[in-house]
Amino acid sequence: MEEEAVKFLGTFVSESFYYWASVIMLMIHVGFLAYEGGVARTKNVLATMTKNMLTVCSVGISFFLFGWYIYNAFPMFPFGPLFGPWTSEEALSETAQGAFALVGASYPWSPAVGPNPGDHLTGVFVFAFALFAMTTGSIMSGSLIERAKMGGYLILSVILGSICWVIAAAWGWNAFGWFFTKLGYHDFGCSAVVHGVSGFFTLGVLMVLGPRVGKYVDGKPVPILPHNLPLTMVGLMCIFVGFFGFLAACAIMLPGQSAILTIYGTPMTLSSMGLNTLLALAAGIIGAYISSKGDPFFSISGGLAGIITIGAGIDLYQPGLIIVLAFAGAYIMPKIAVFIEKKGVDDVVGAVAVHGFCGFLGAVLPGIFAAGYVQGDGIPAISFTGQLICSLICCLLLGFIPGYGSAFILKKLGMLRVSKEEELEGLDLADCGYGAYPEAGISGVTVKDADAASSPAPLASTKLAKSS
Repeated sequence: MEEEAVKFLGTFVSESFYYWASVIMLMIHVGFLAYEGGVARTKNVLATMTKNMLTVCSVGISFFLFGWYIYNAFPMFPFGPLFGPWTSEEALSETAQGAFALVGASYPWSPAVGPNPGDHLTGVFVFAFALFAMTTGSIMSGSLIERAKMGGYLILSVILGSICWVIAAAWGWNAFGWFFTKLGYHDFGCSAVVHGVSGFFTLGVLMVLGPRVGKYVDGKPVPILPHNLPLTMVGLMCIFVGFFGFLAACAIMLPGQSAILTIYGTPMTLSSMGLNTLLALAAGIIGAYISSKGDPFFSISGGLAGIITIGAGIDLYQPGLIIVLAFAGAYIMPKIAVFIEKKGVDDVVGAVAVHGFCGFLGAVLPGIFAAGYVQGDGIPAISFTGQLICSLICCLLLGFIPGYGSAFILKKLGMLRVSKEEELEGLDLADCGYGAYPEAGISGVTVKDADAASSPAPLASTKLAKSS
């Protein structure tokens, strides 16, 4: 085989690997669509699923327009230059020049992201990162269902999916990021970078948004049941499938490499990552099942909690440790969810507990169980202090504070929450014009301009459960 053909084969393998890993990641969004649609009450099913569908659009396009640039421009900032068209390469250090070399391909007008036979990889990297970004929006969307305005939610999804988590990734999931170079931060599976940021951003939004009408009576939470829990469980199984693609796309497989590496340049194998993911999924479900006394929703959510708990160190941990840590994180998760609910935070899908708490915990754990691991010349070893500081920055500075602040501004502008009348009637009518199950007489009316007097009244999921 000719030398050029061999070289192209290496490029083709890398391109194909990220392409198919990203396609598998789409299952995360198929899963979120079913997951959140099942959790919603019958009068809000279409609105809930539409919000999730539009997340792919709002975050996907905004990430292409400026999110990808932020990832490549911010790794050294504020302790180094903020890269852009204004940057003079000659004035940069050798390391900064290496980082700046990637910025030119991050502009939306760059030839690198177009049909360029000379660049097979930039476009597929944007593809993979955009799917990471969409996941952050989907994490938030389920928590806000049944009372958030469509436009306000989409604005929040762009802020979270194309700005906040991207800065976290630039600092903590980047070979040039200052989390890594100055503090030795290690977060292979994005426990804090994706999940911690998203979970705590969601918490900030929820504190401003407030609970659903009827969720609290005399200050005590009242159960509002999912309309279709089996659909939710199937959705989570689809998310699990997508997570194998998500974690595979976190591996670095570039032409000319002699080994698979992490973003931090440390060695890893796909085989161990696949096994560890499977074990974390299984142990997480068991942990949540025991903790919640067999509650189906918490039990299957435990699989996700288990994976997130070990995500940061999944490339370093032995399988036995994976089982213990995933079980522990998922066991605690339902208790965090119940605690938050009792404090007046109406988190419909438990995203704060699953993604926020487990994401933070997962990012801190390498500082305990992989402390001292050497990641390269001139790079600090993994430490508890480094992991804790960076996790707090992700969850609070890039998560909770922007989430609370953005929601507060939207609330003042009247763009955050629907009226009480719309909420009671159901968002399917306000957002979509008709209900999900018109033949069954559910969702009030079948079209917006129908005669309300001749239409059956909406049924709450609790009443439906009693009548079945």
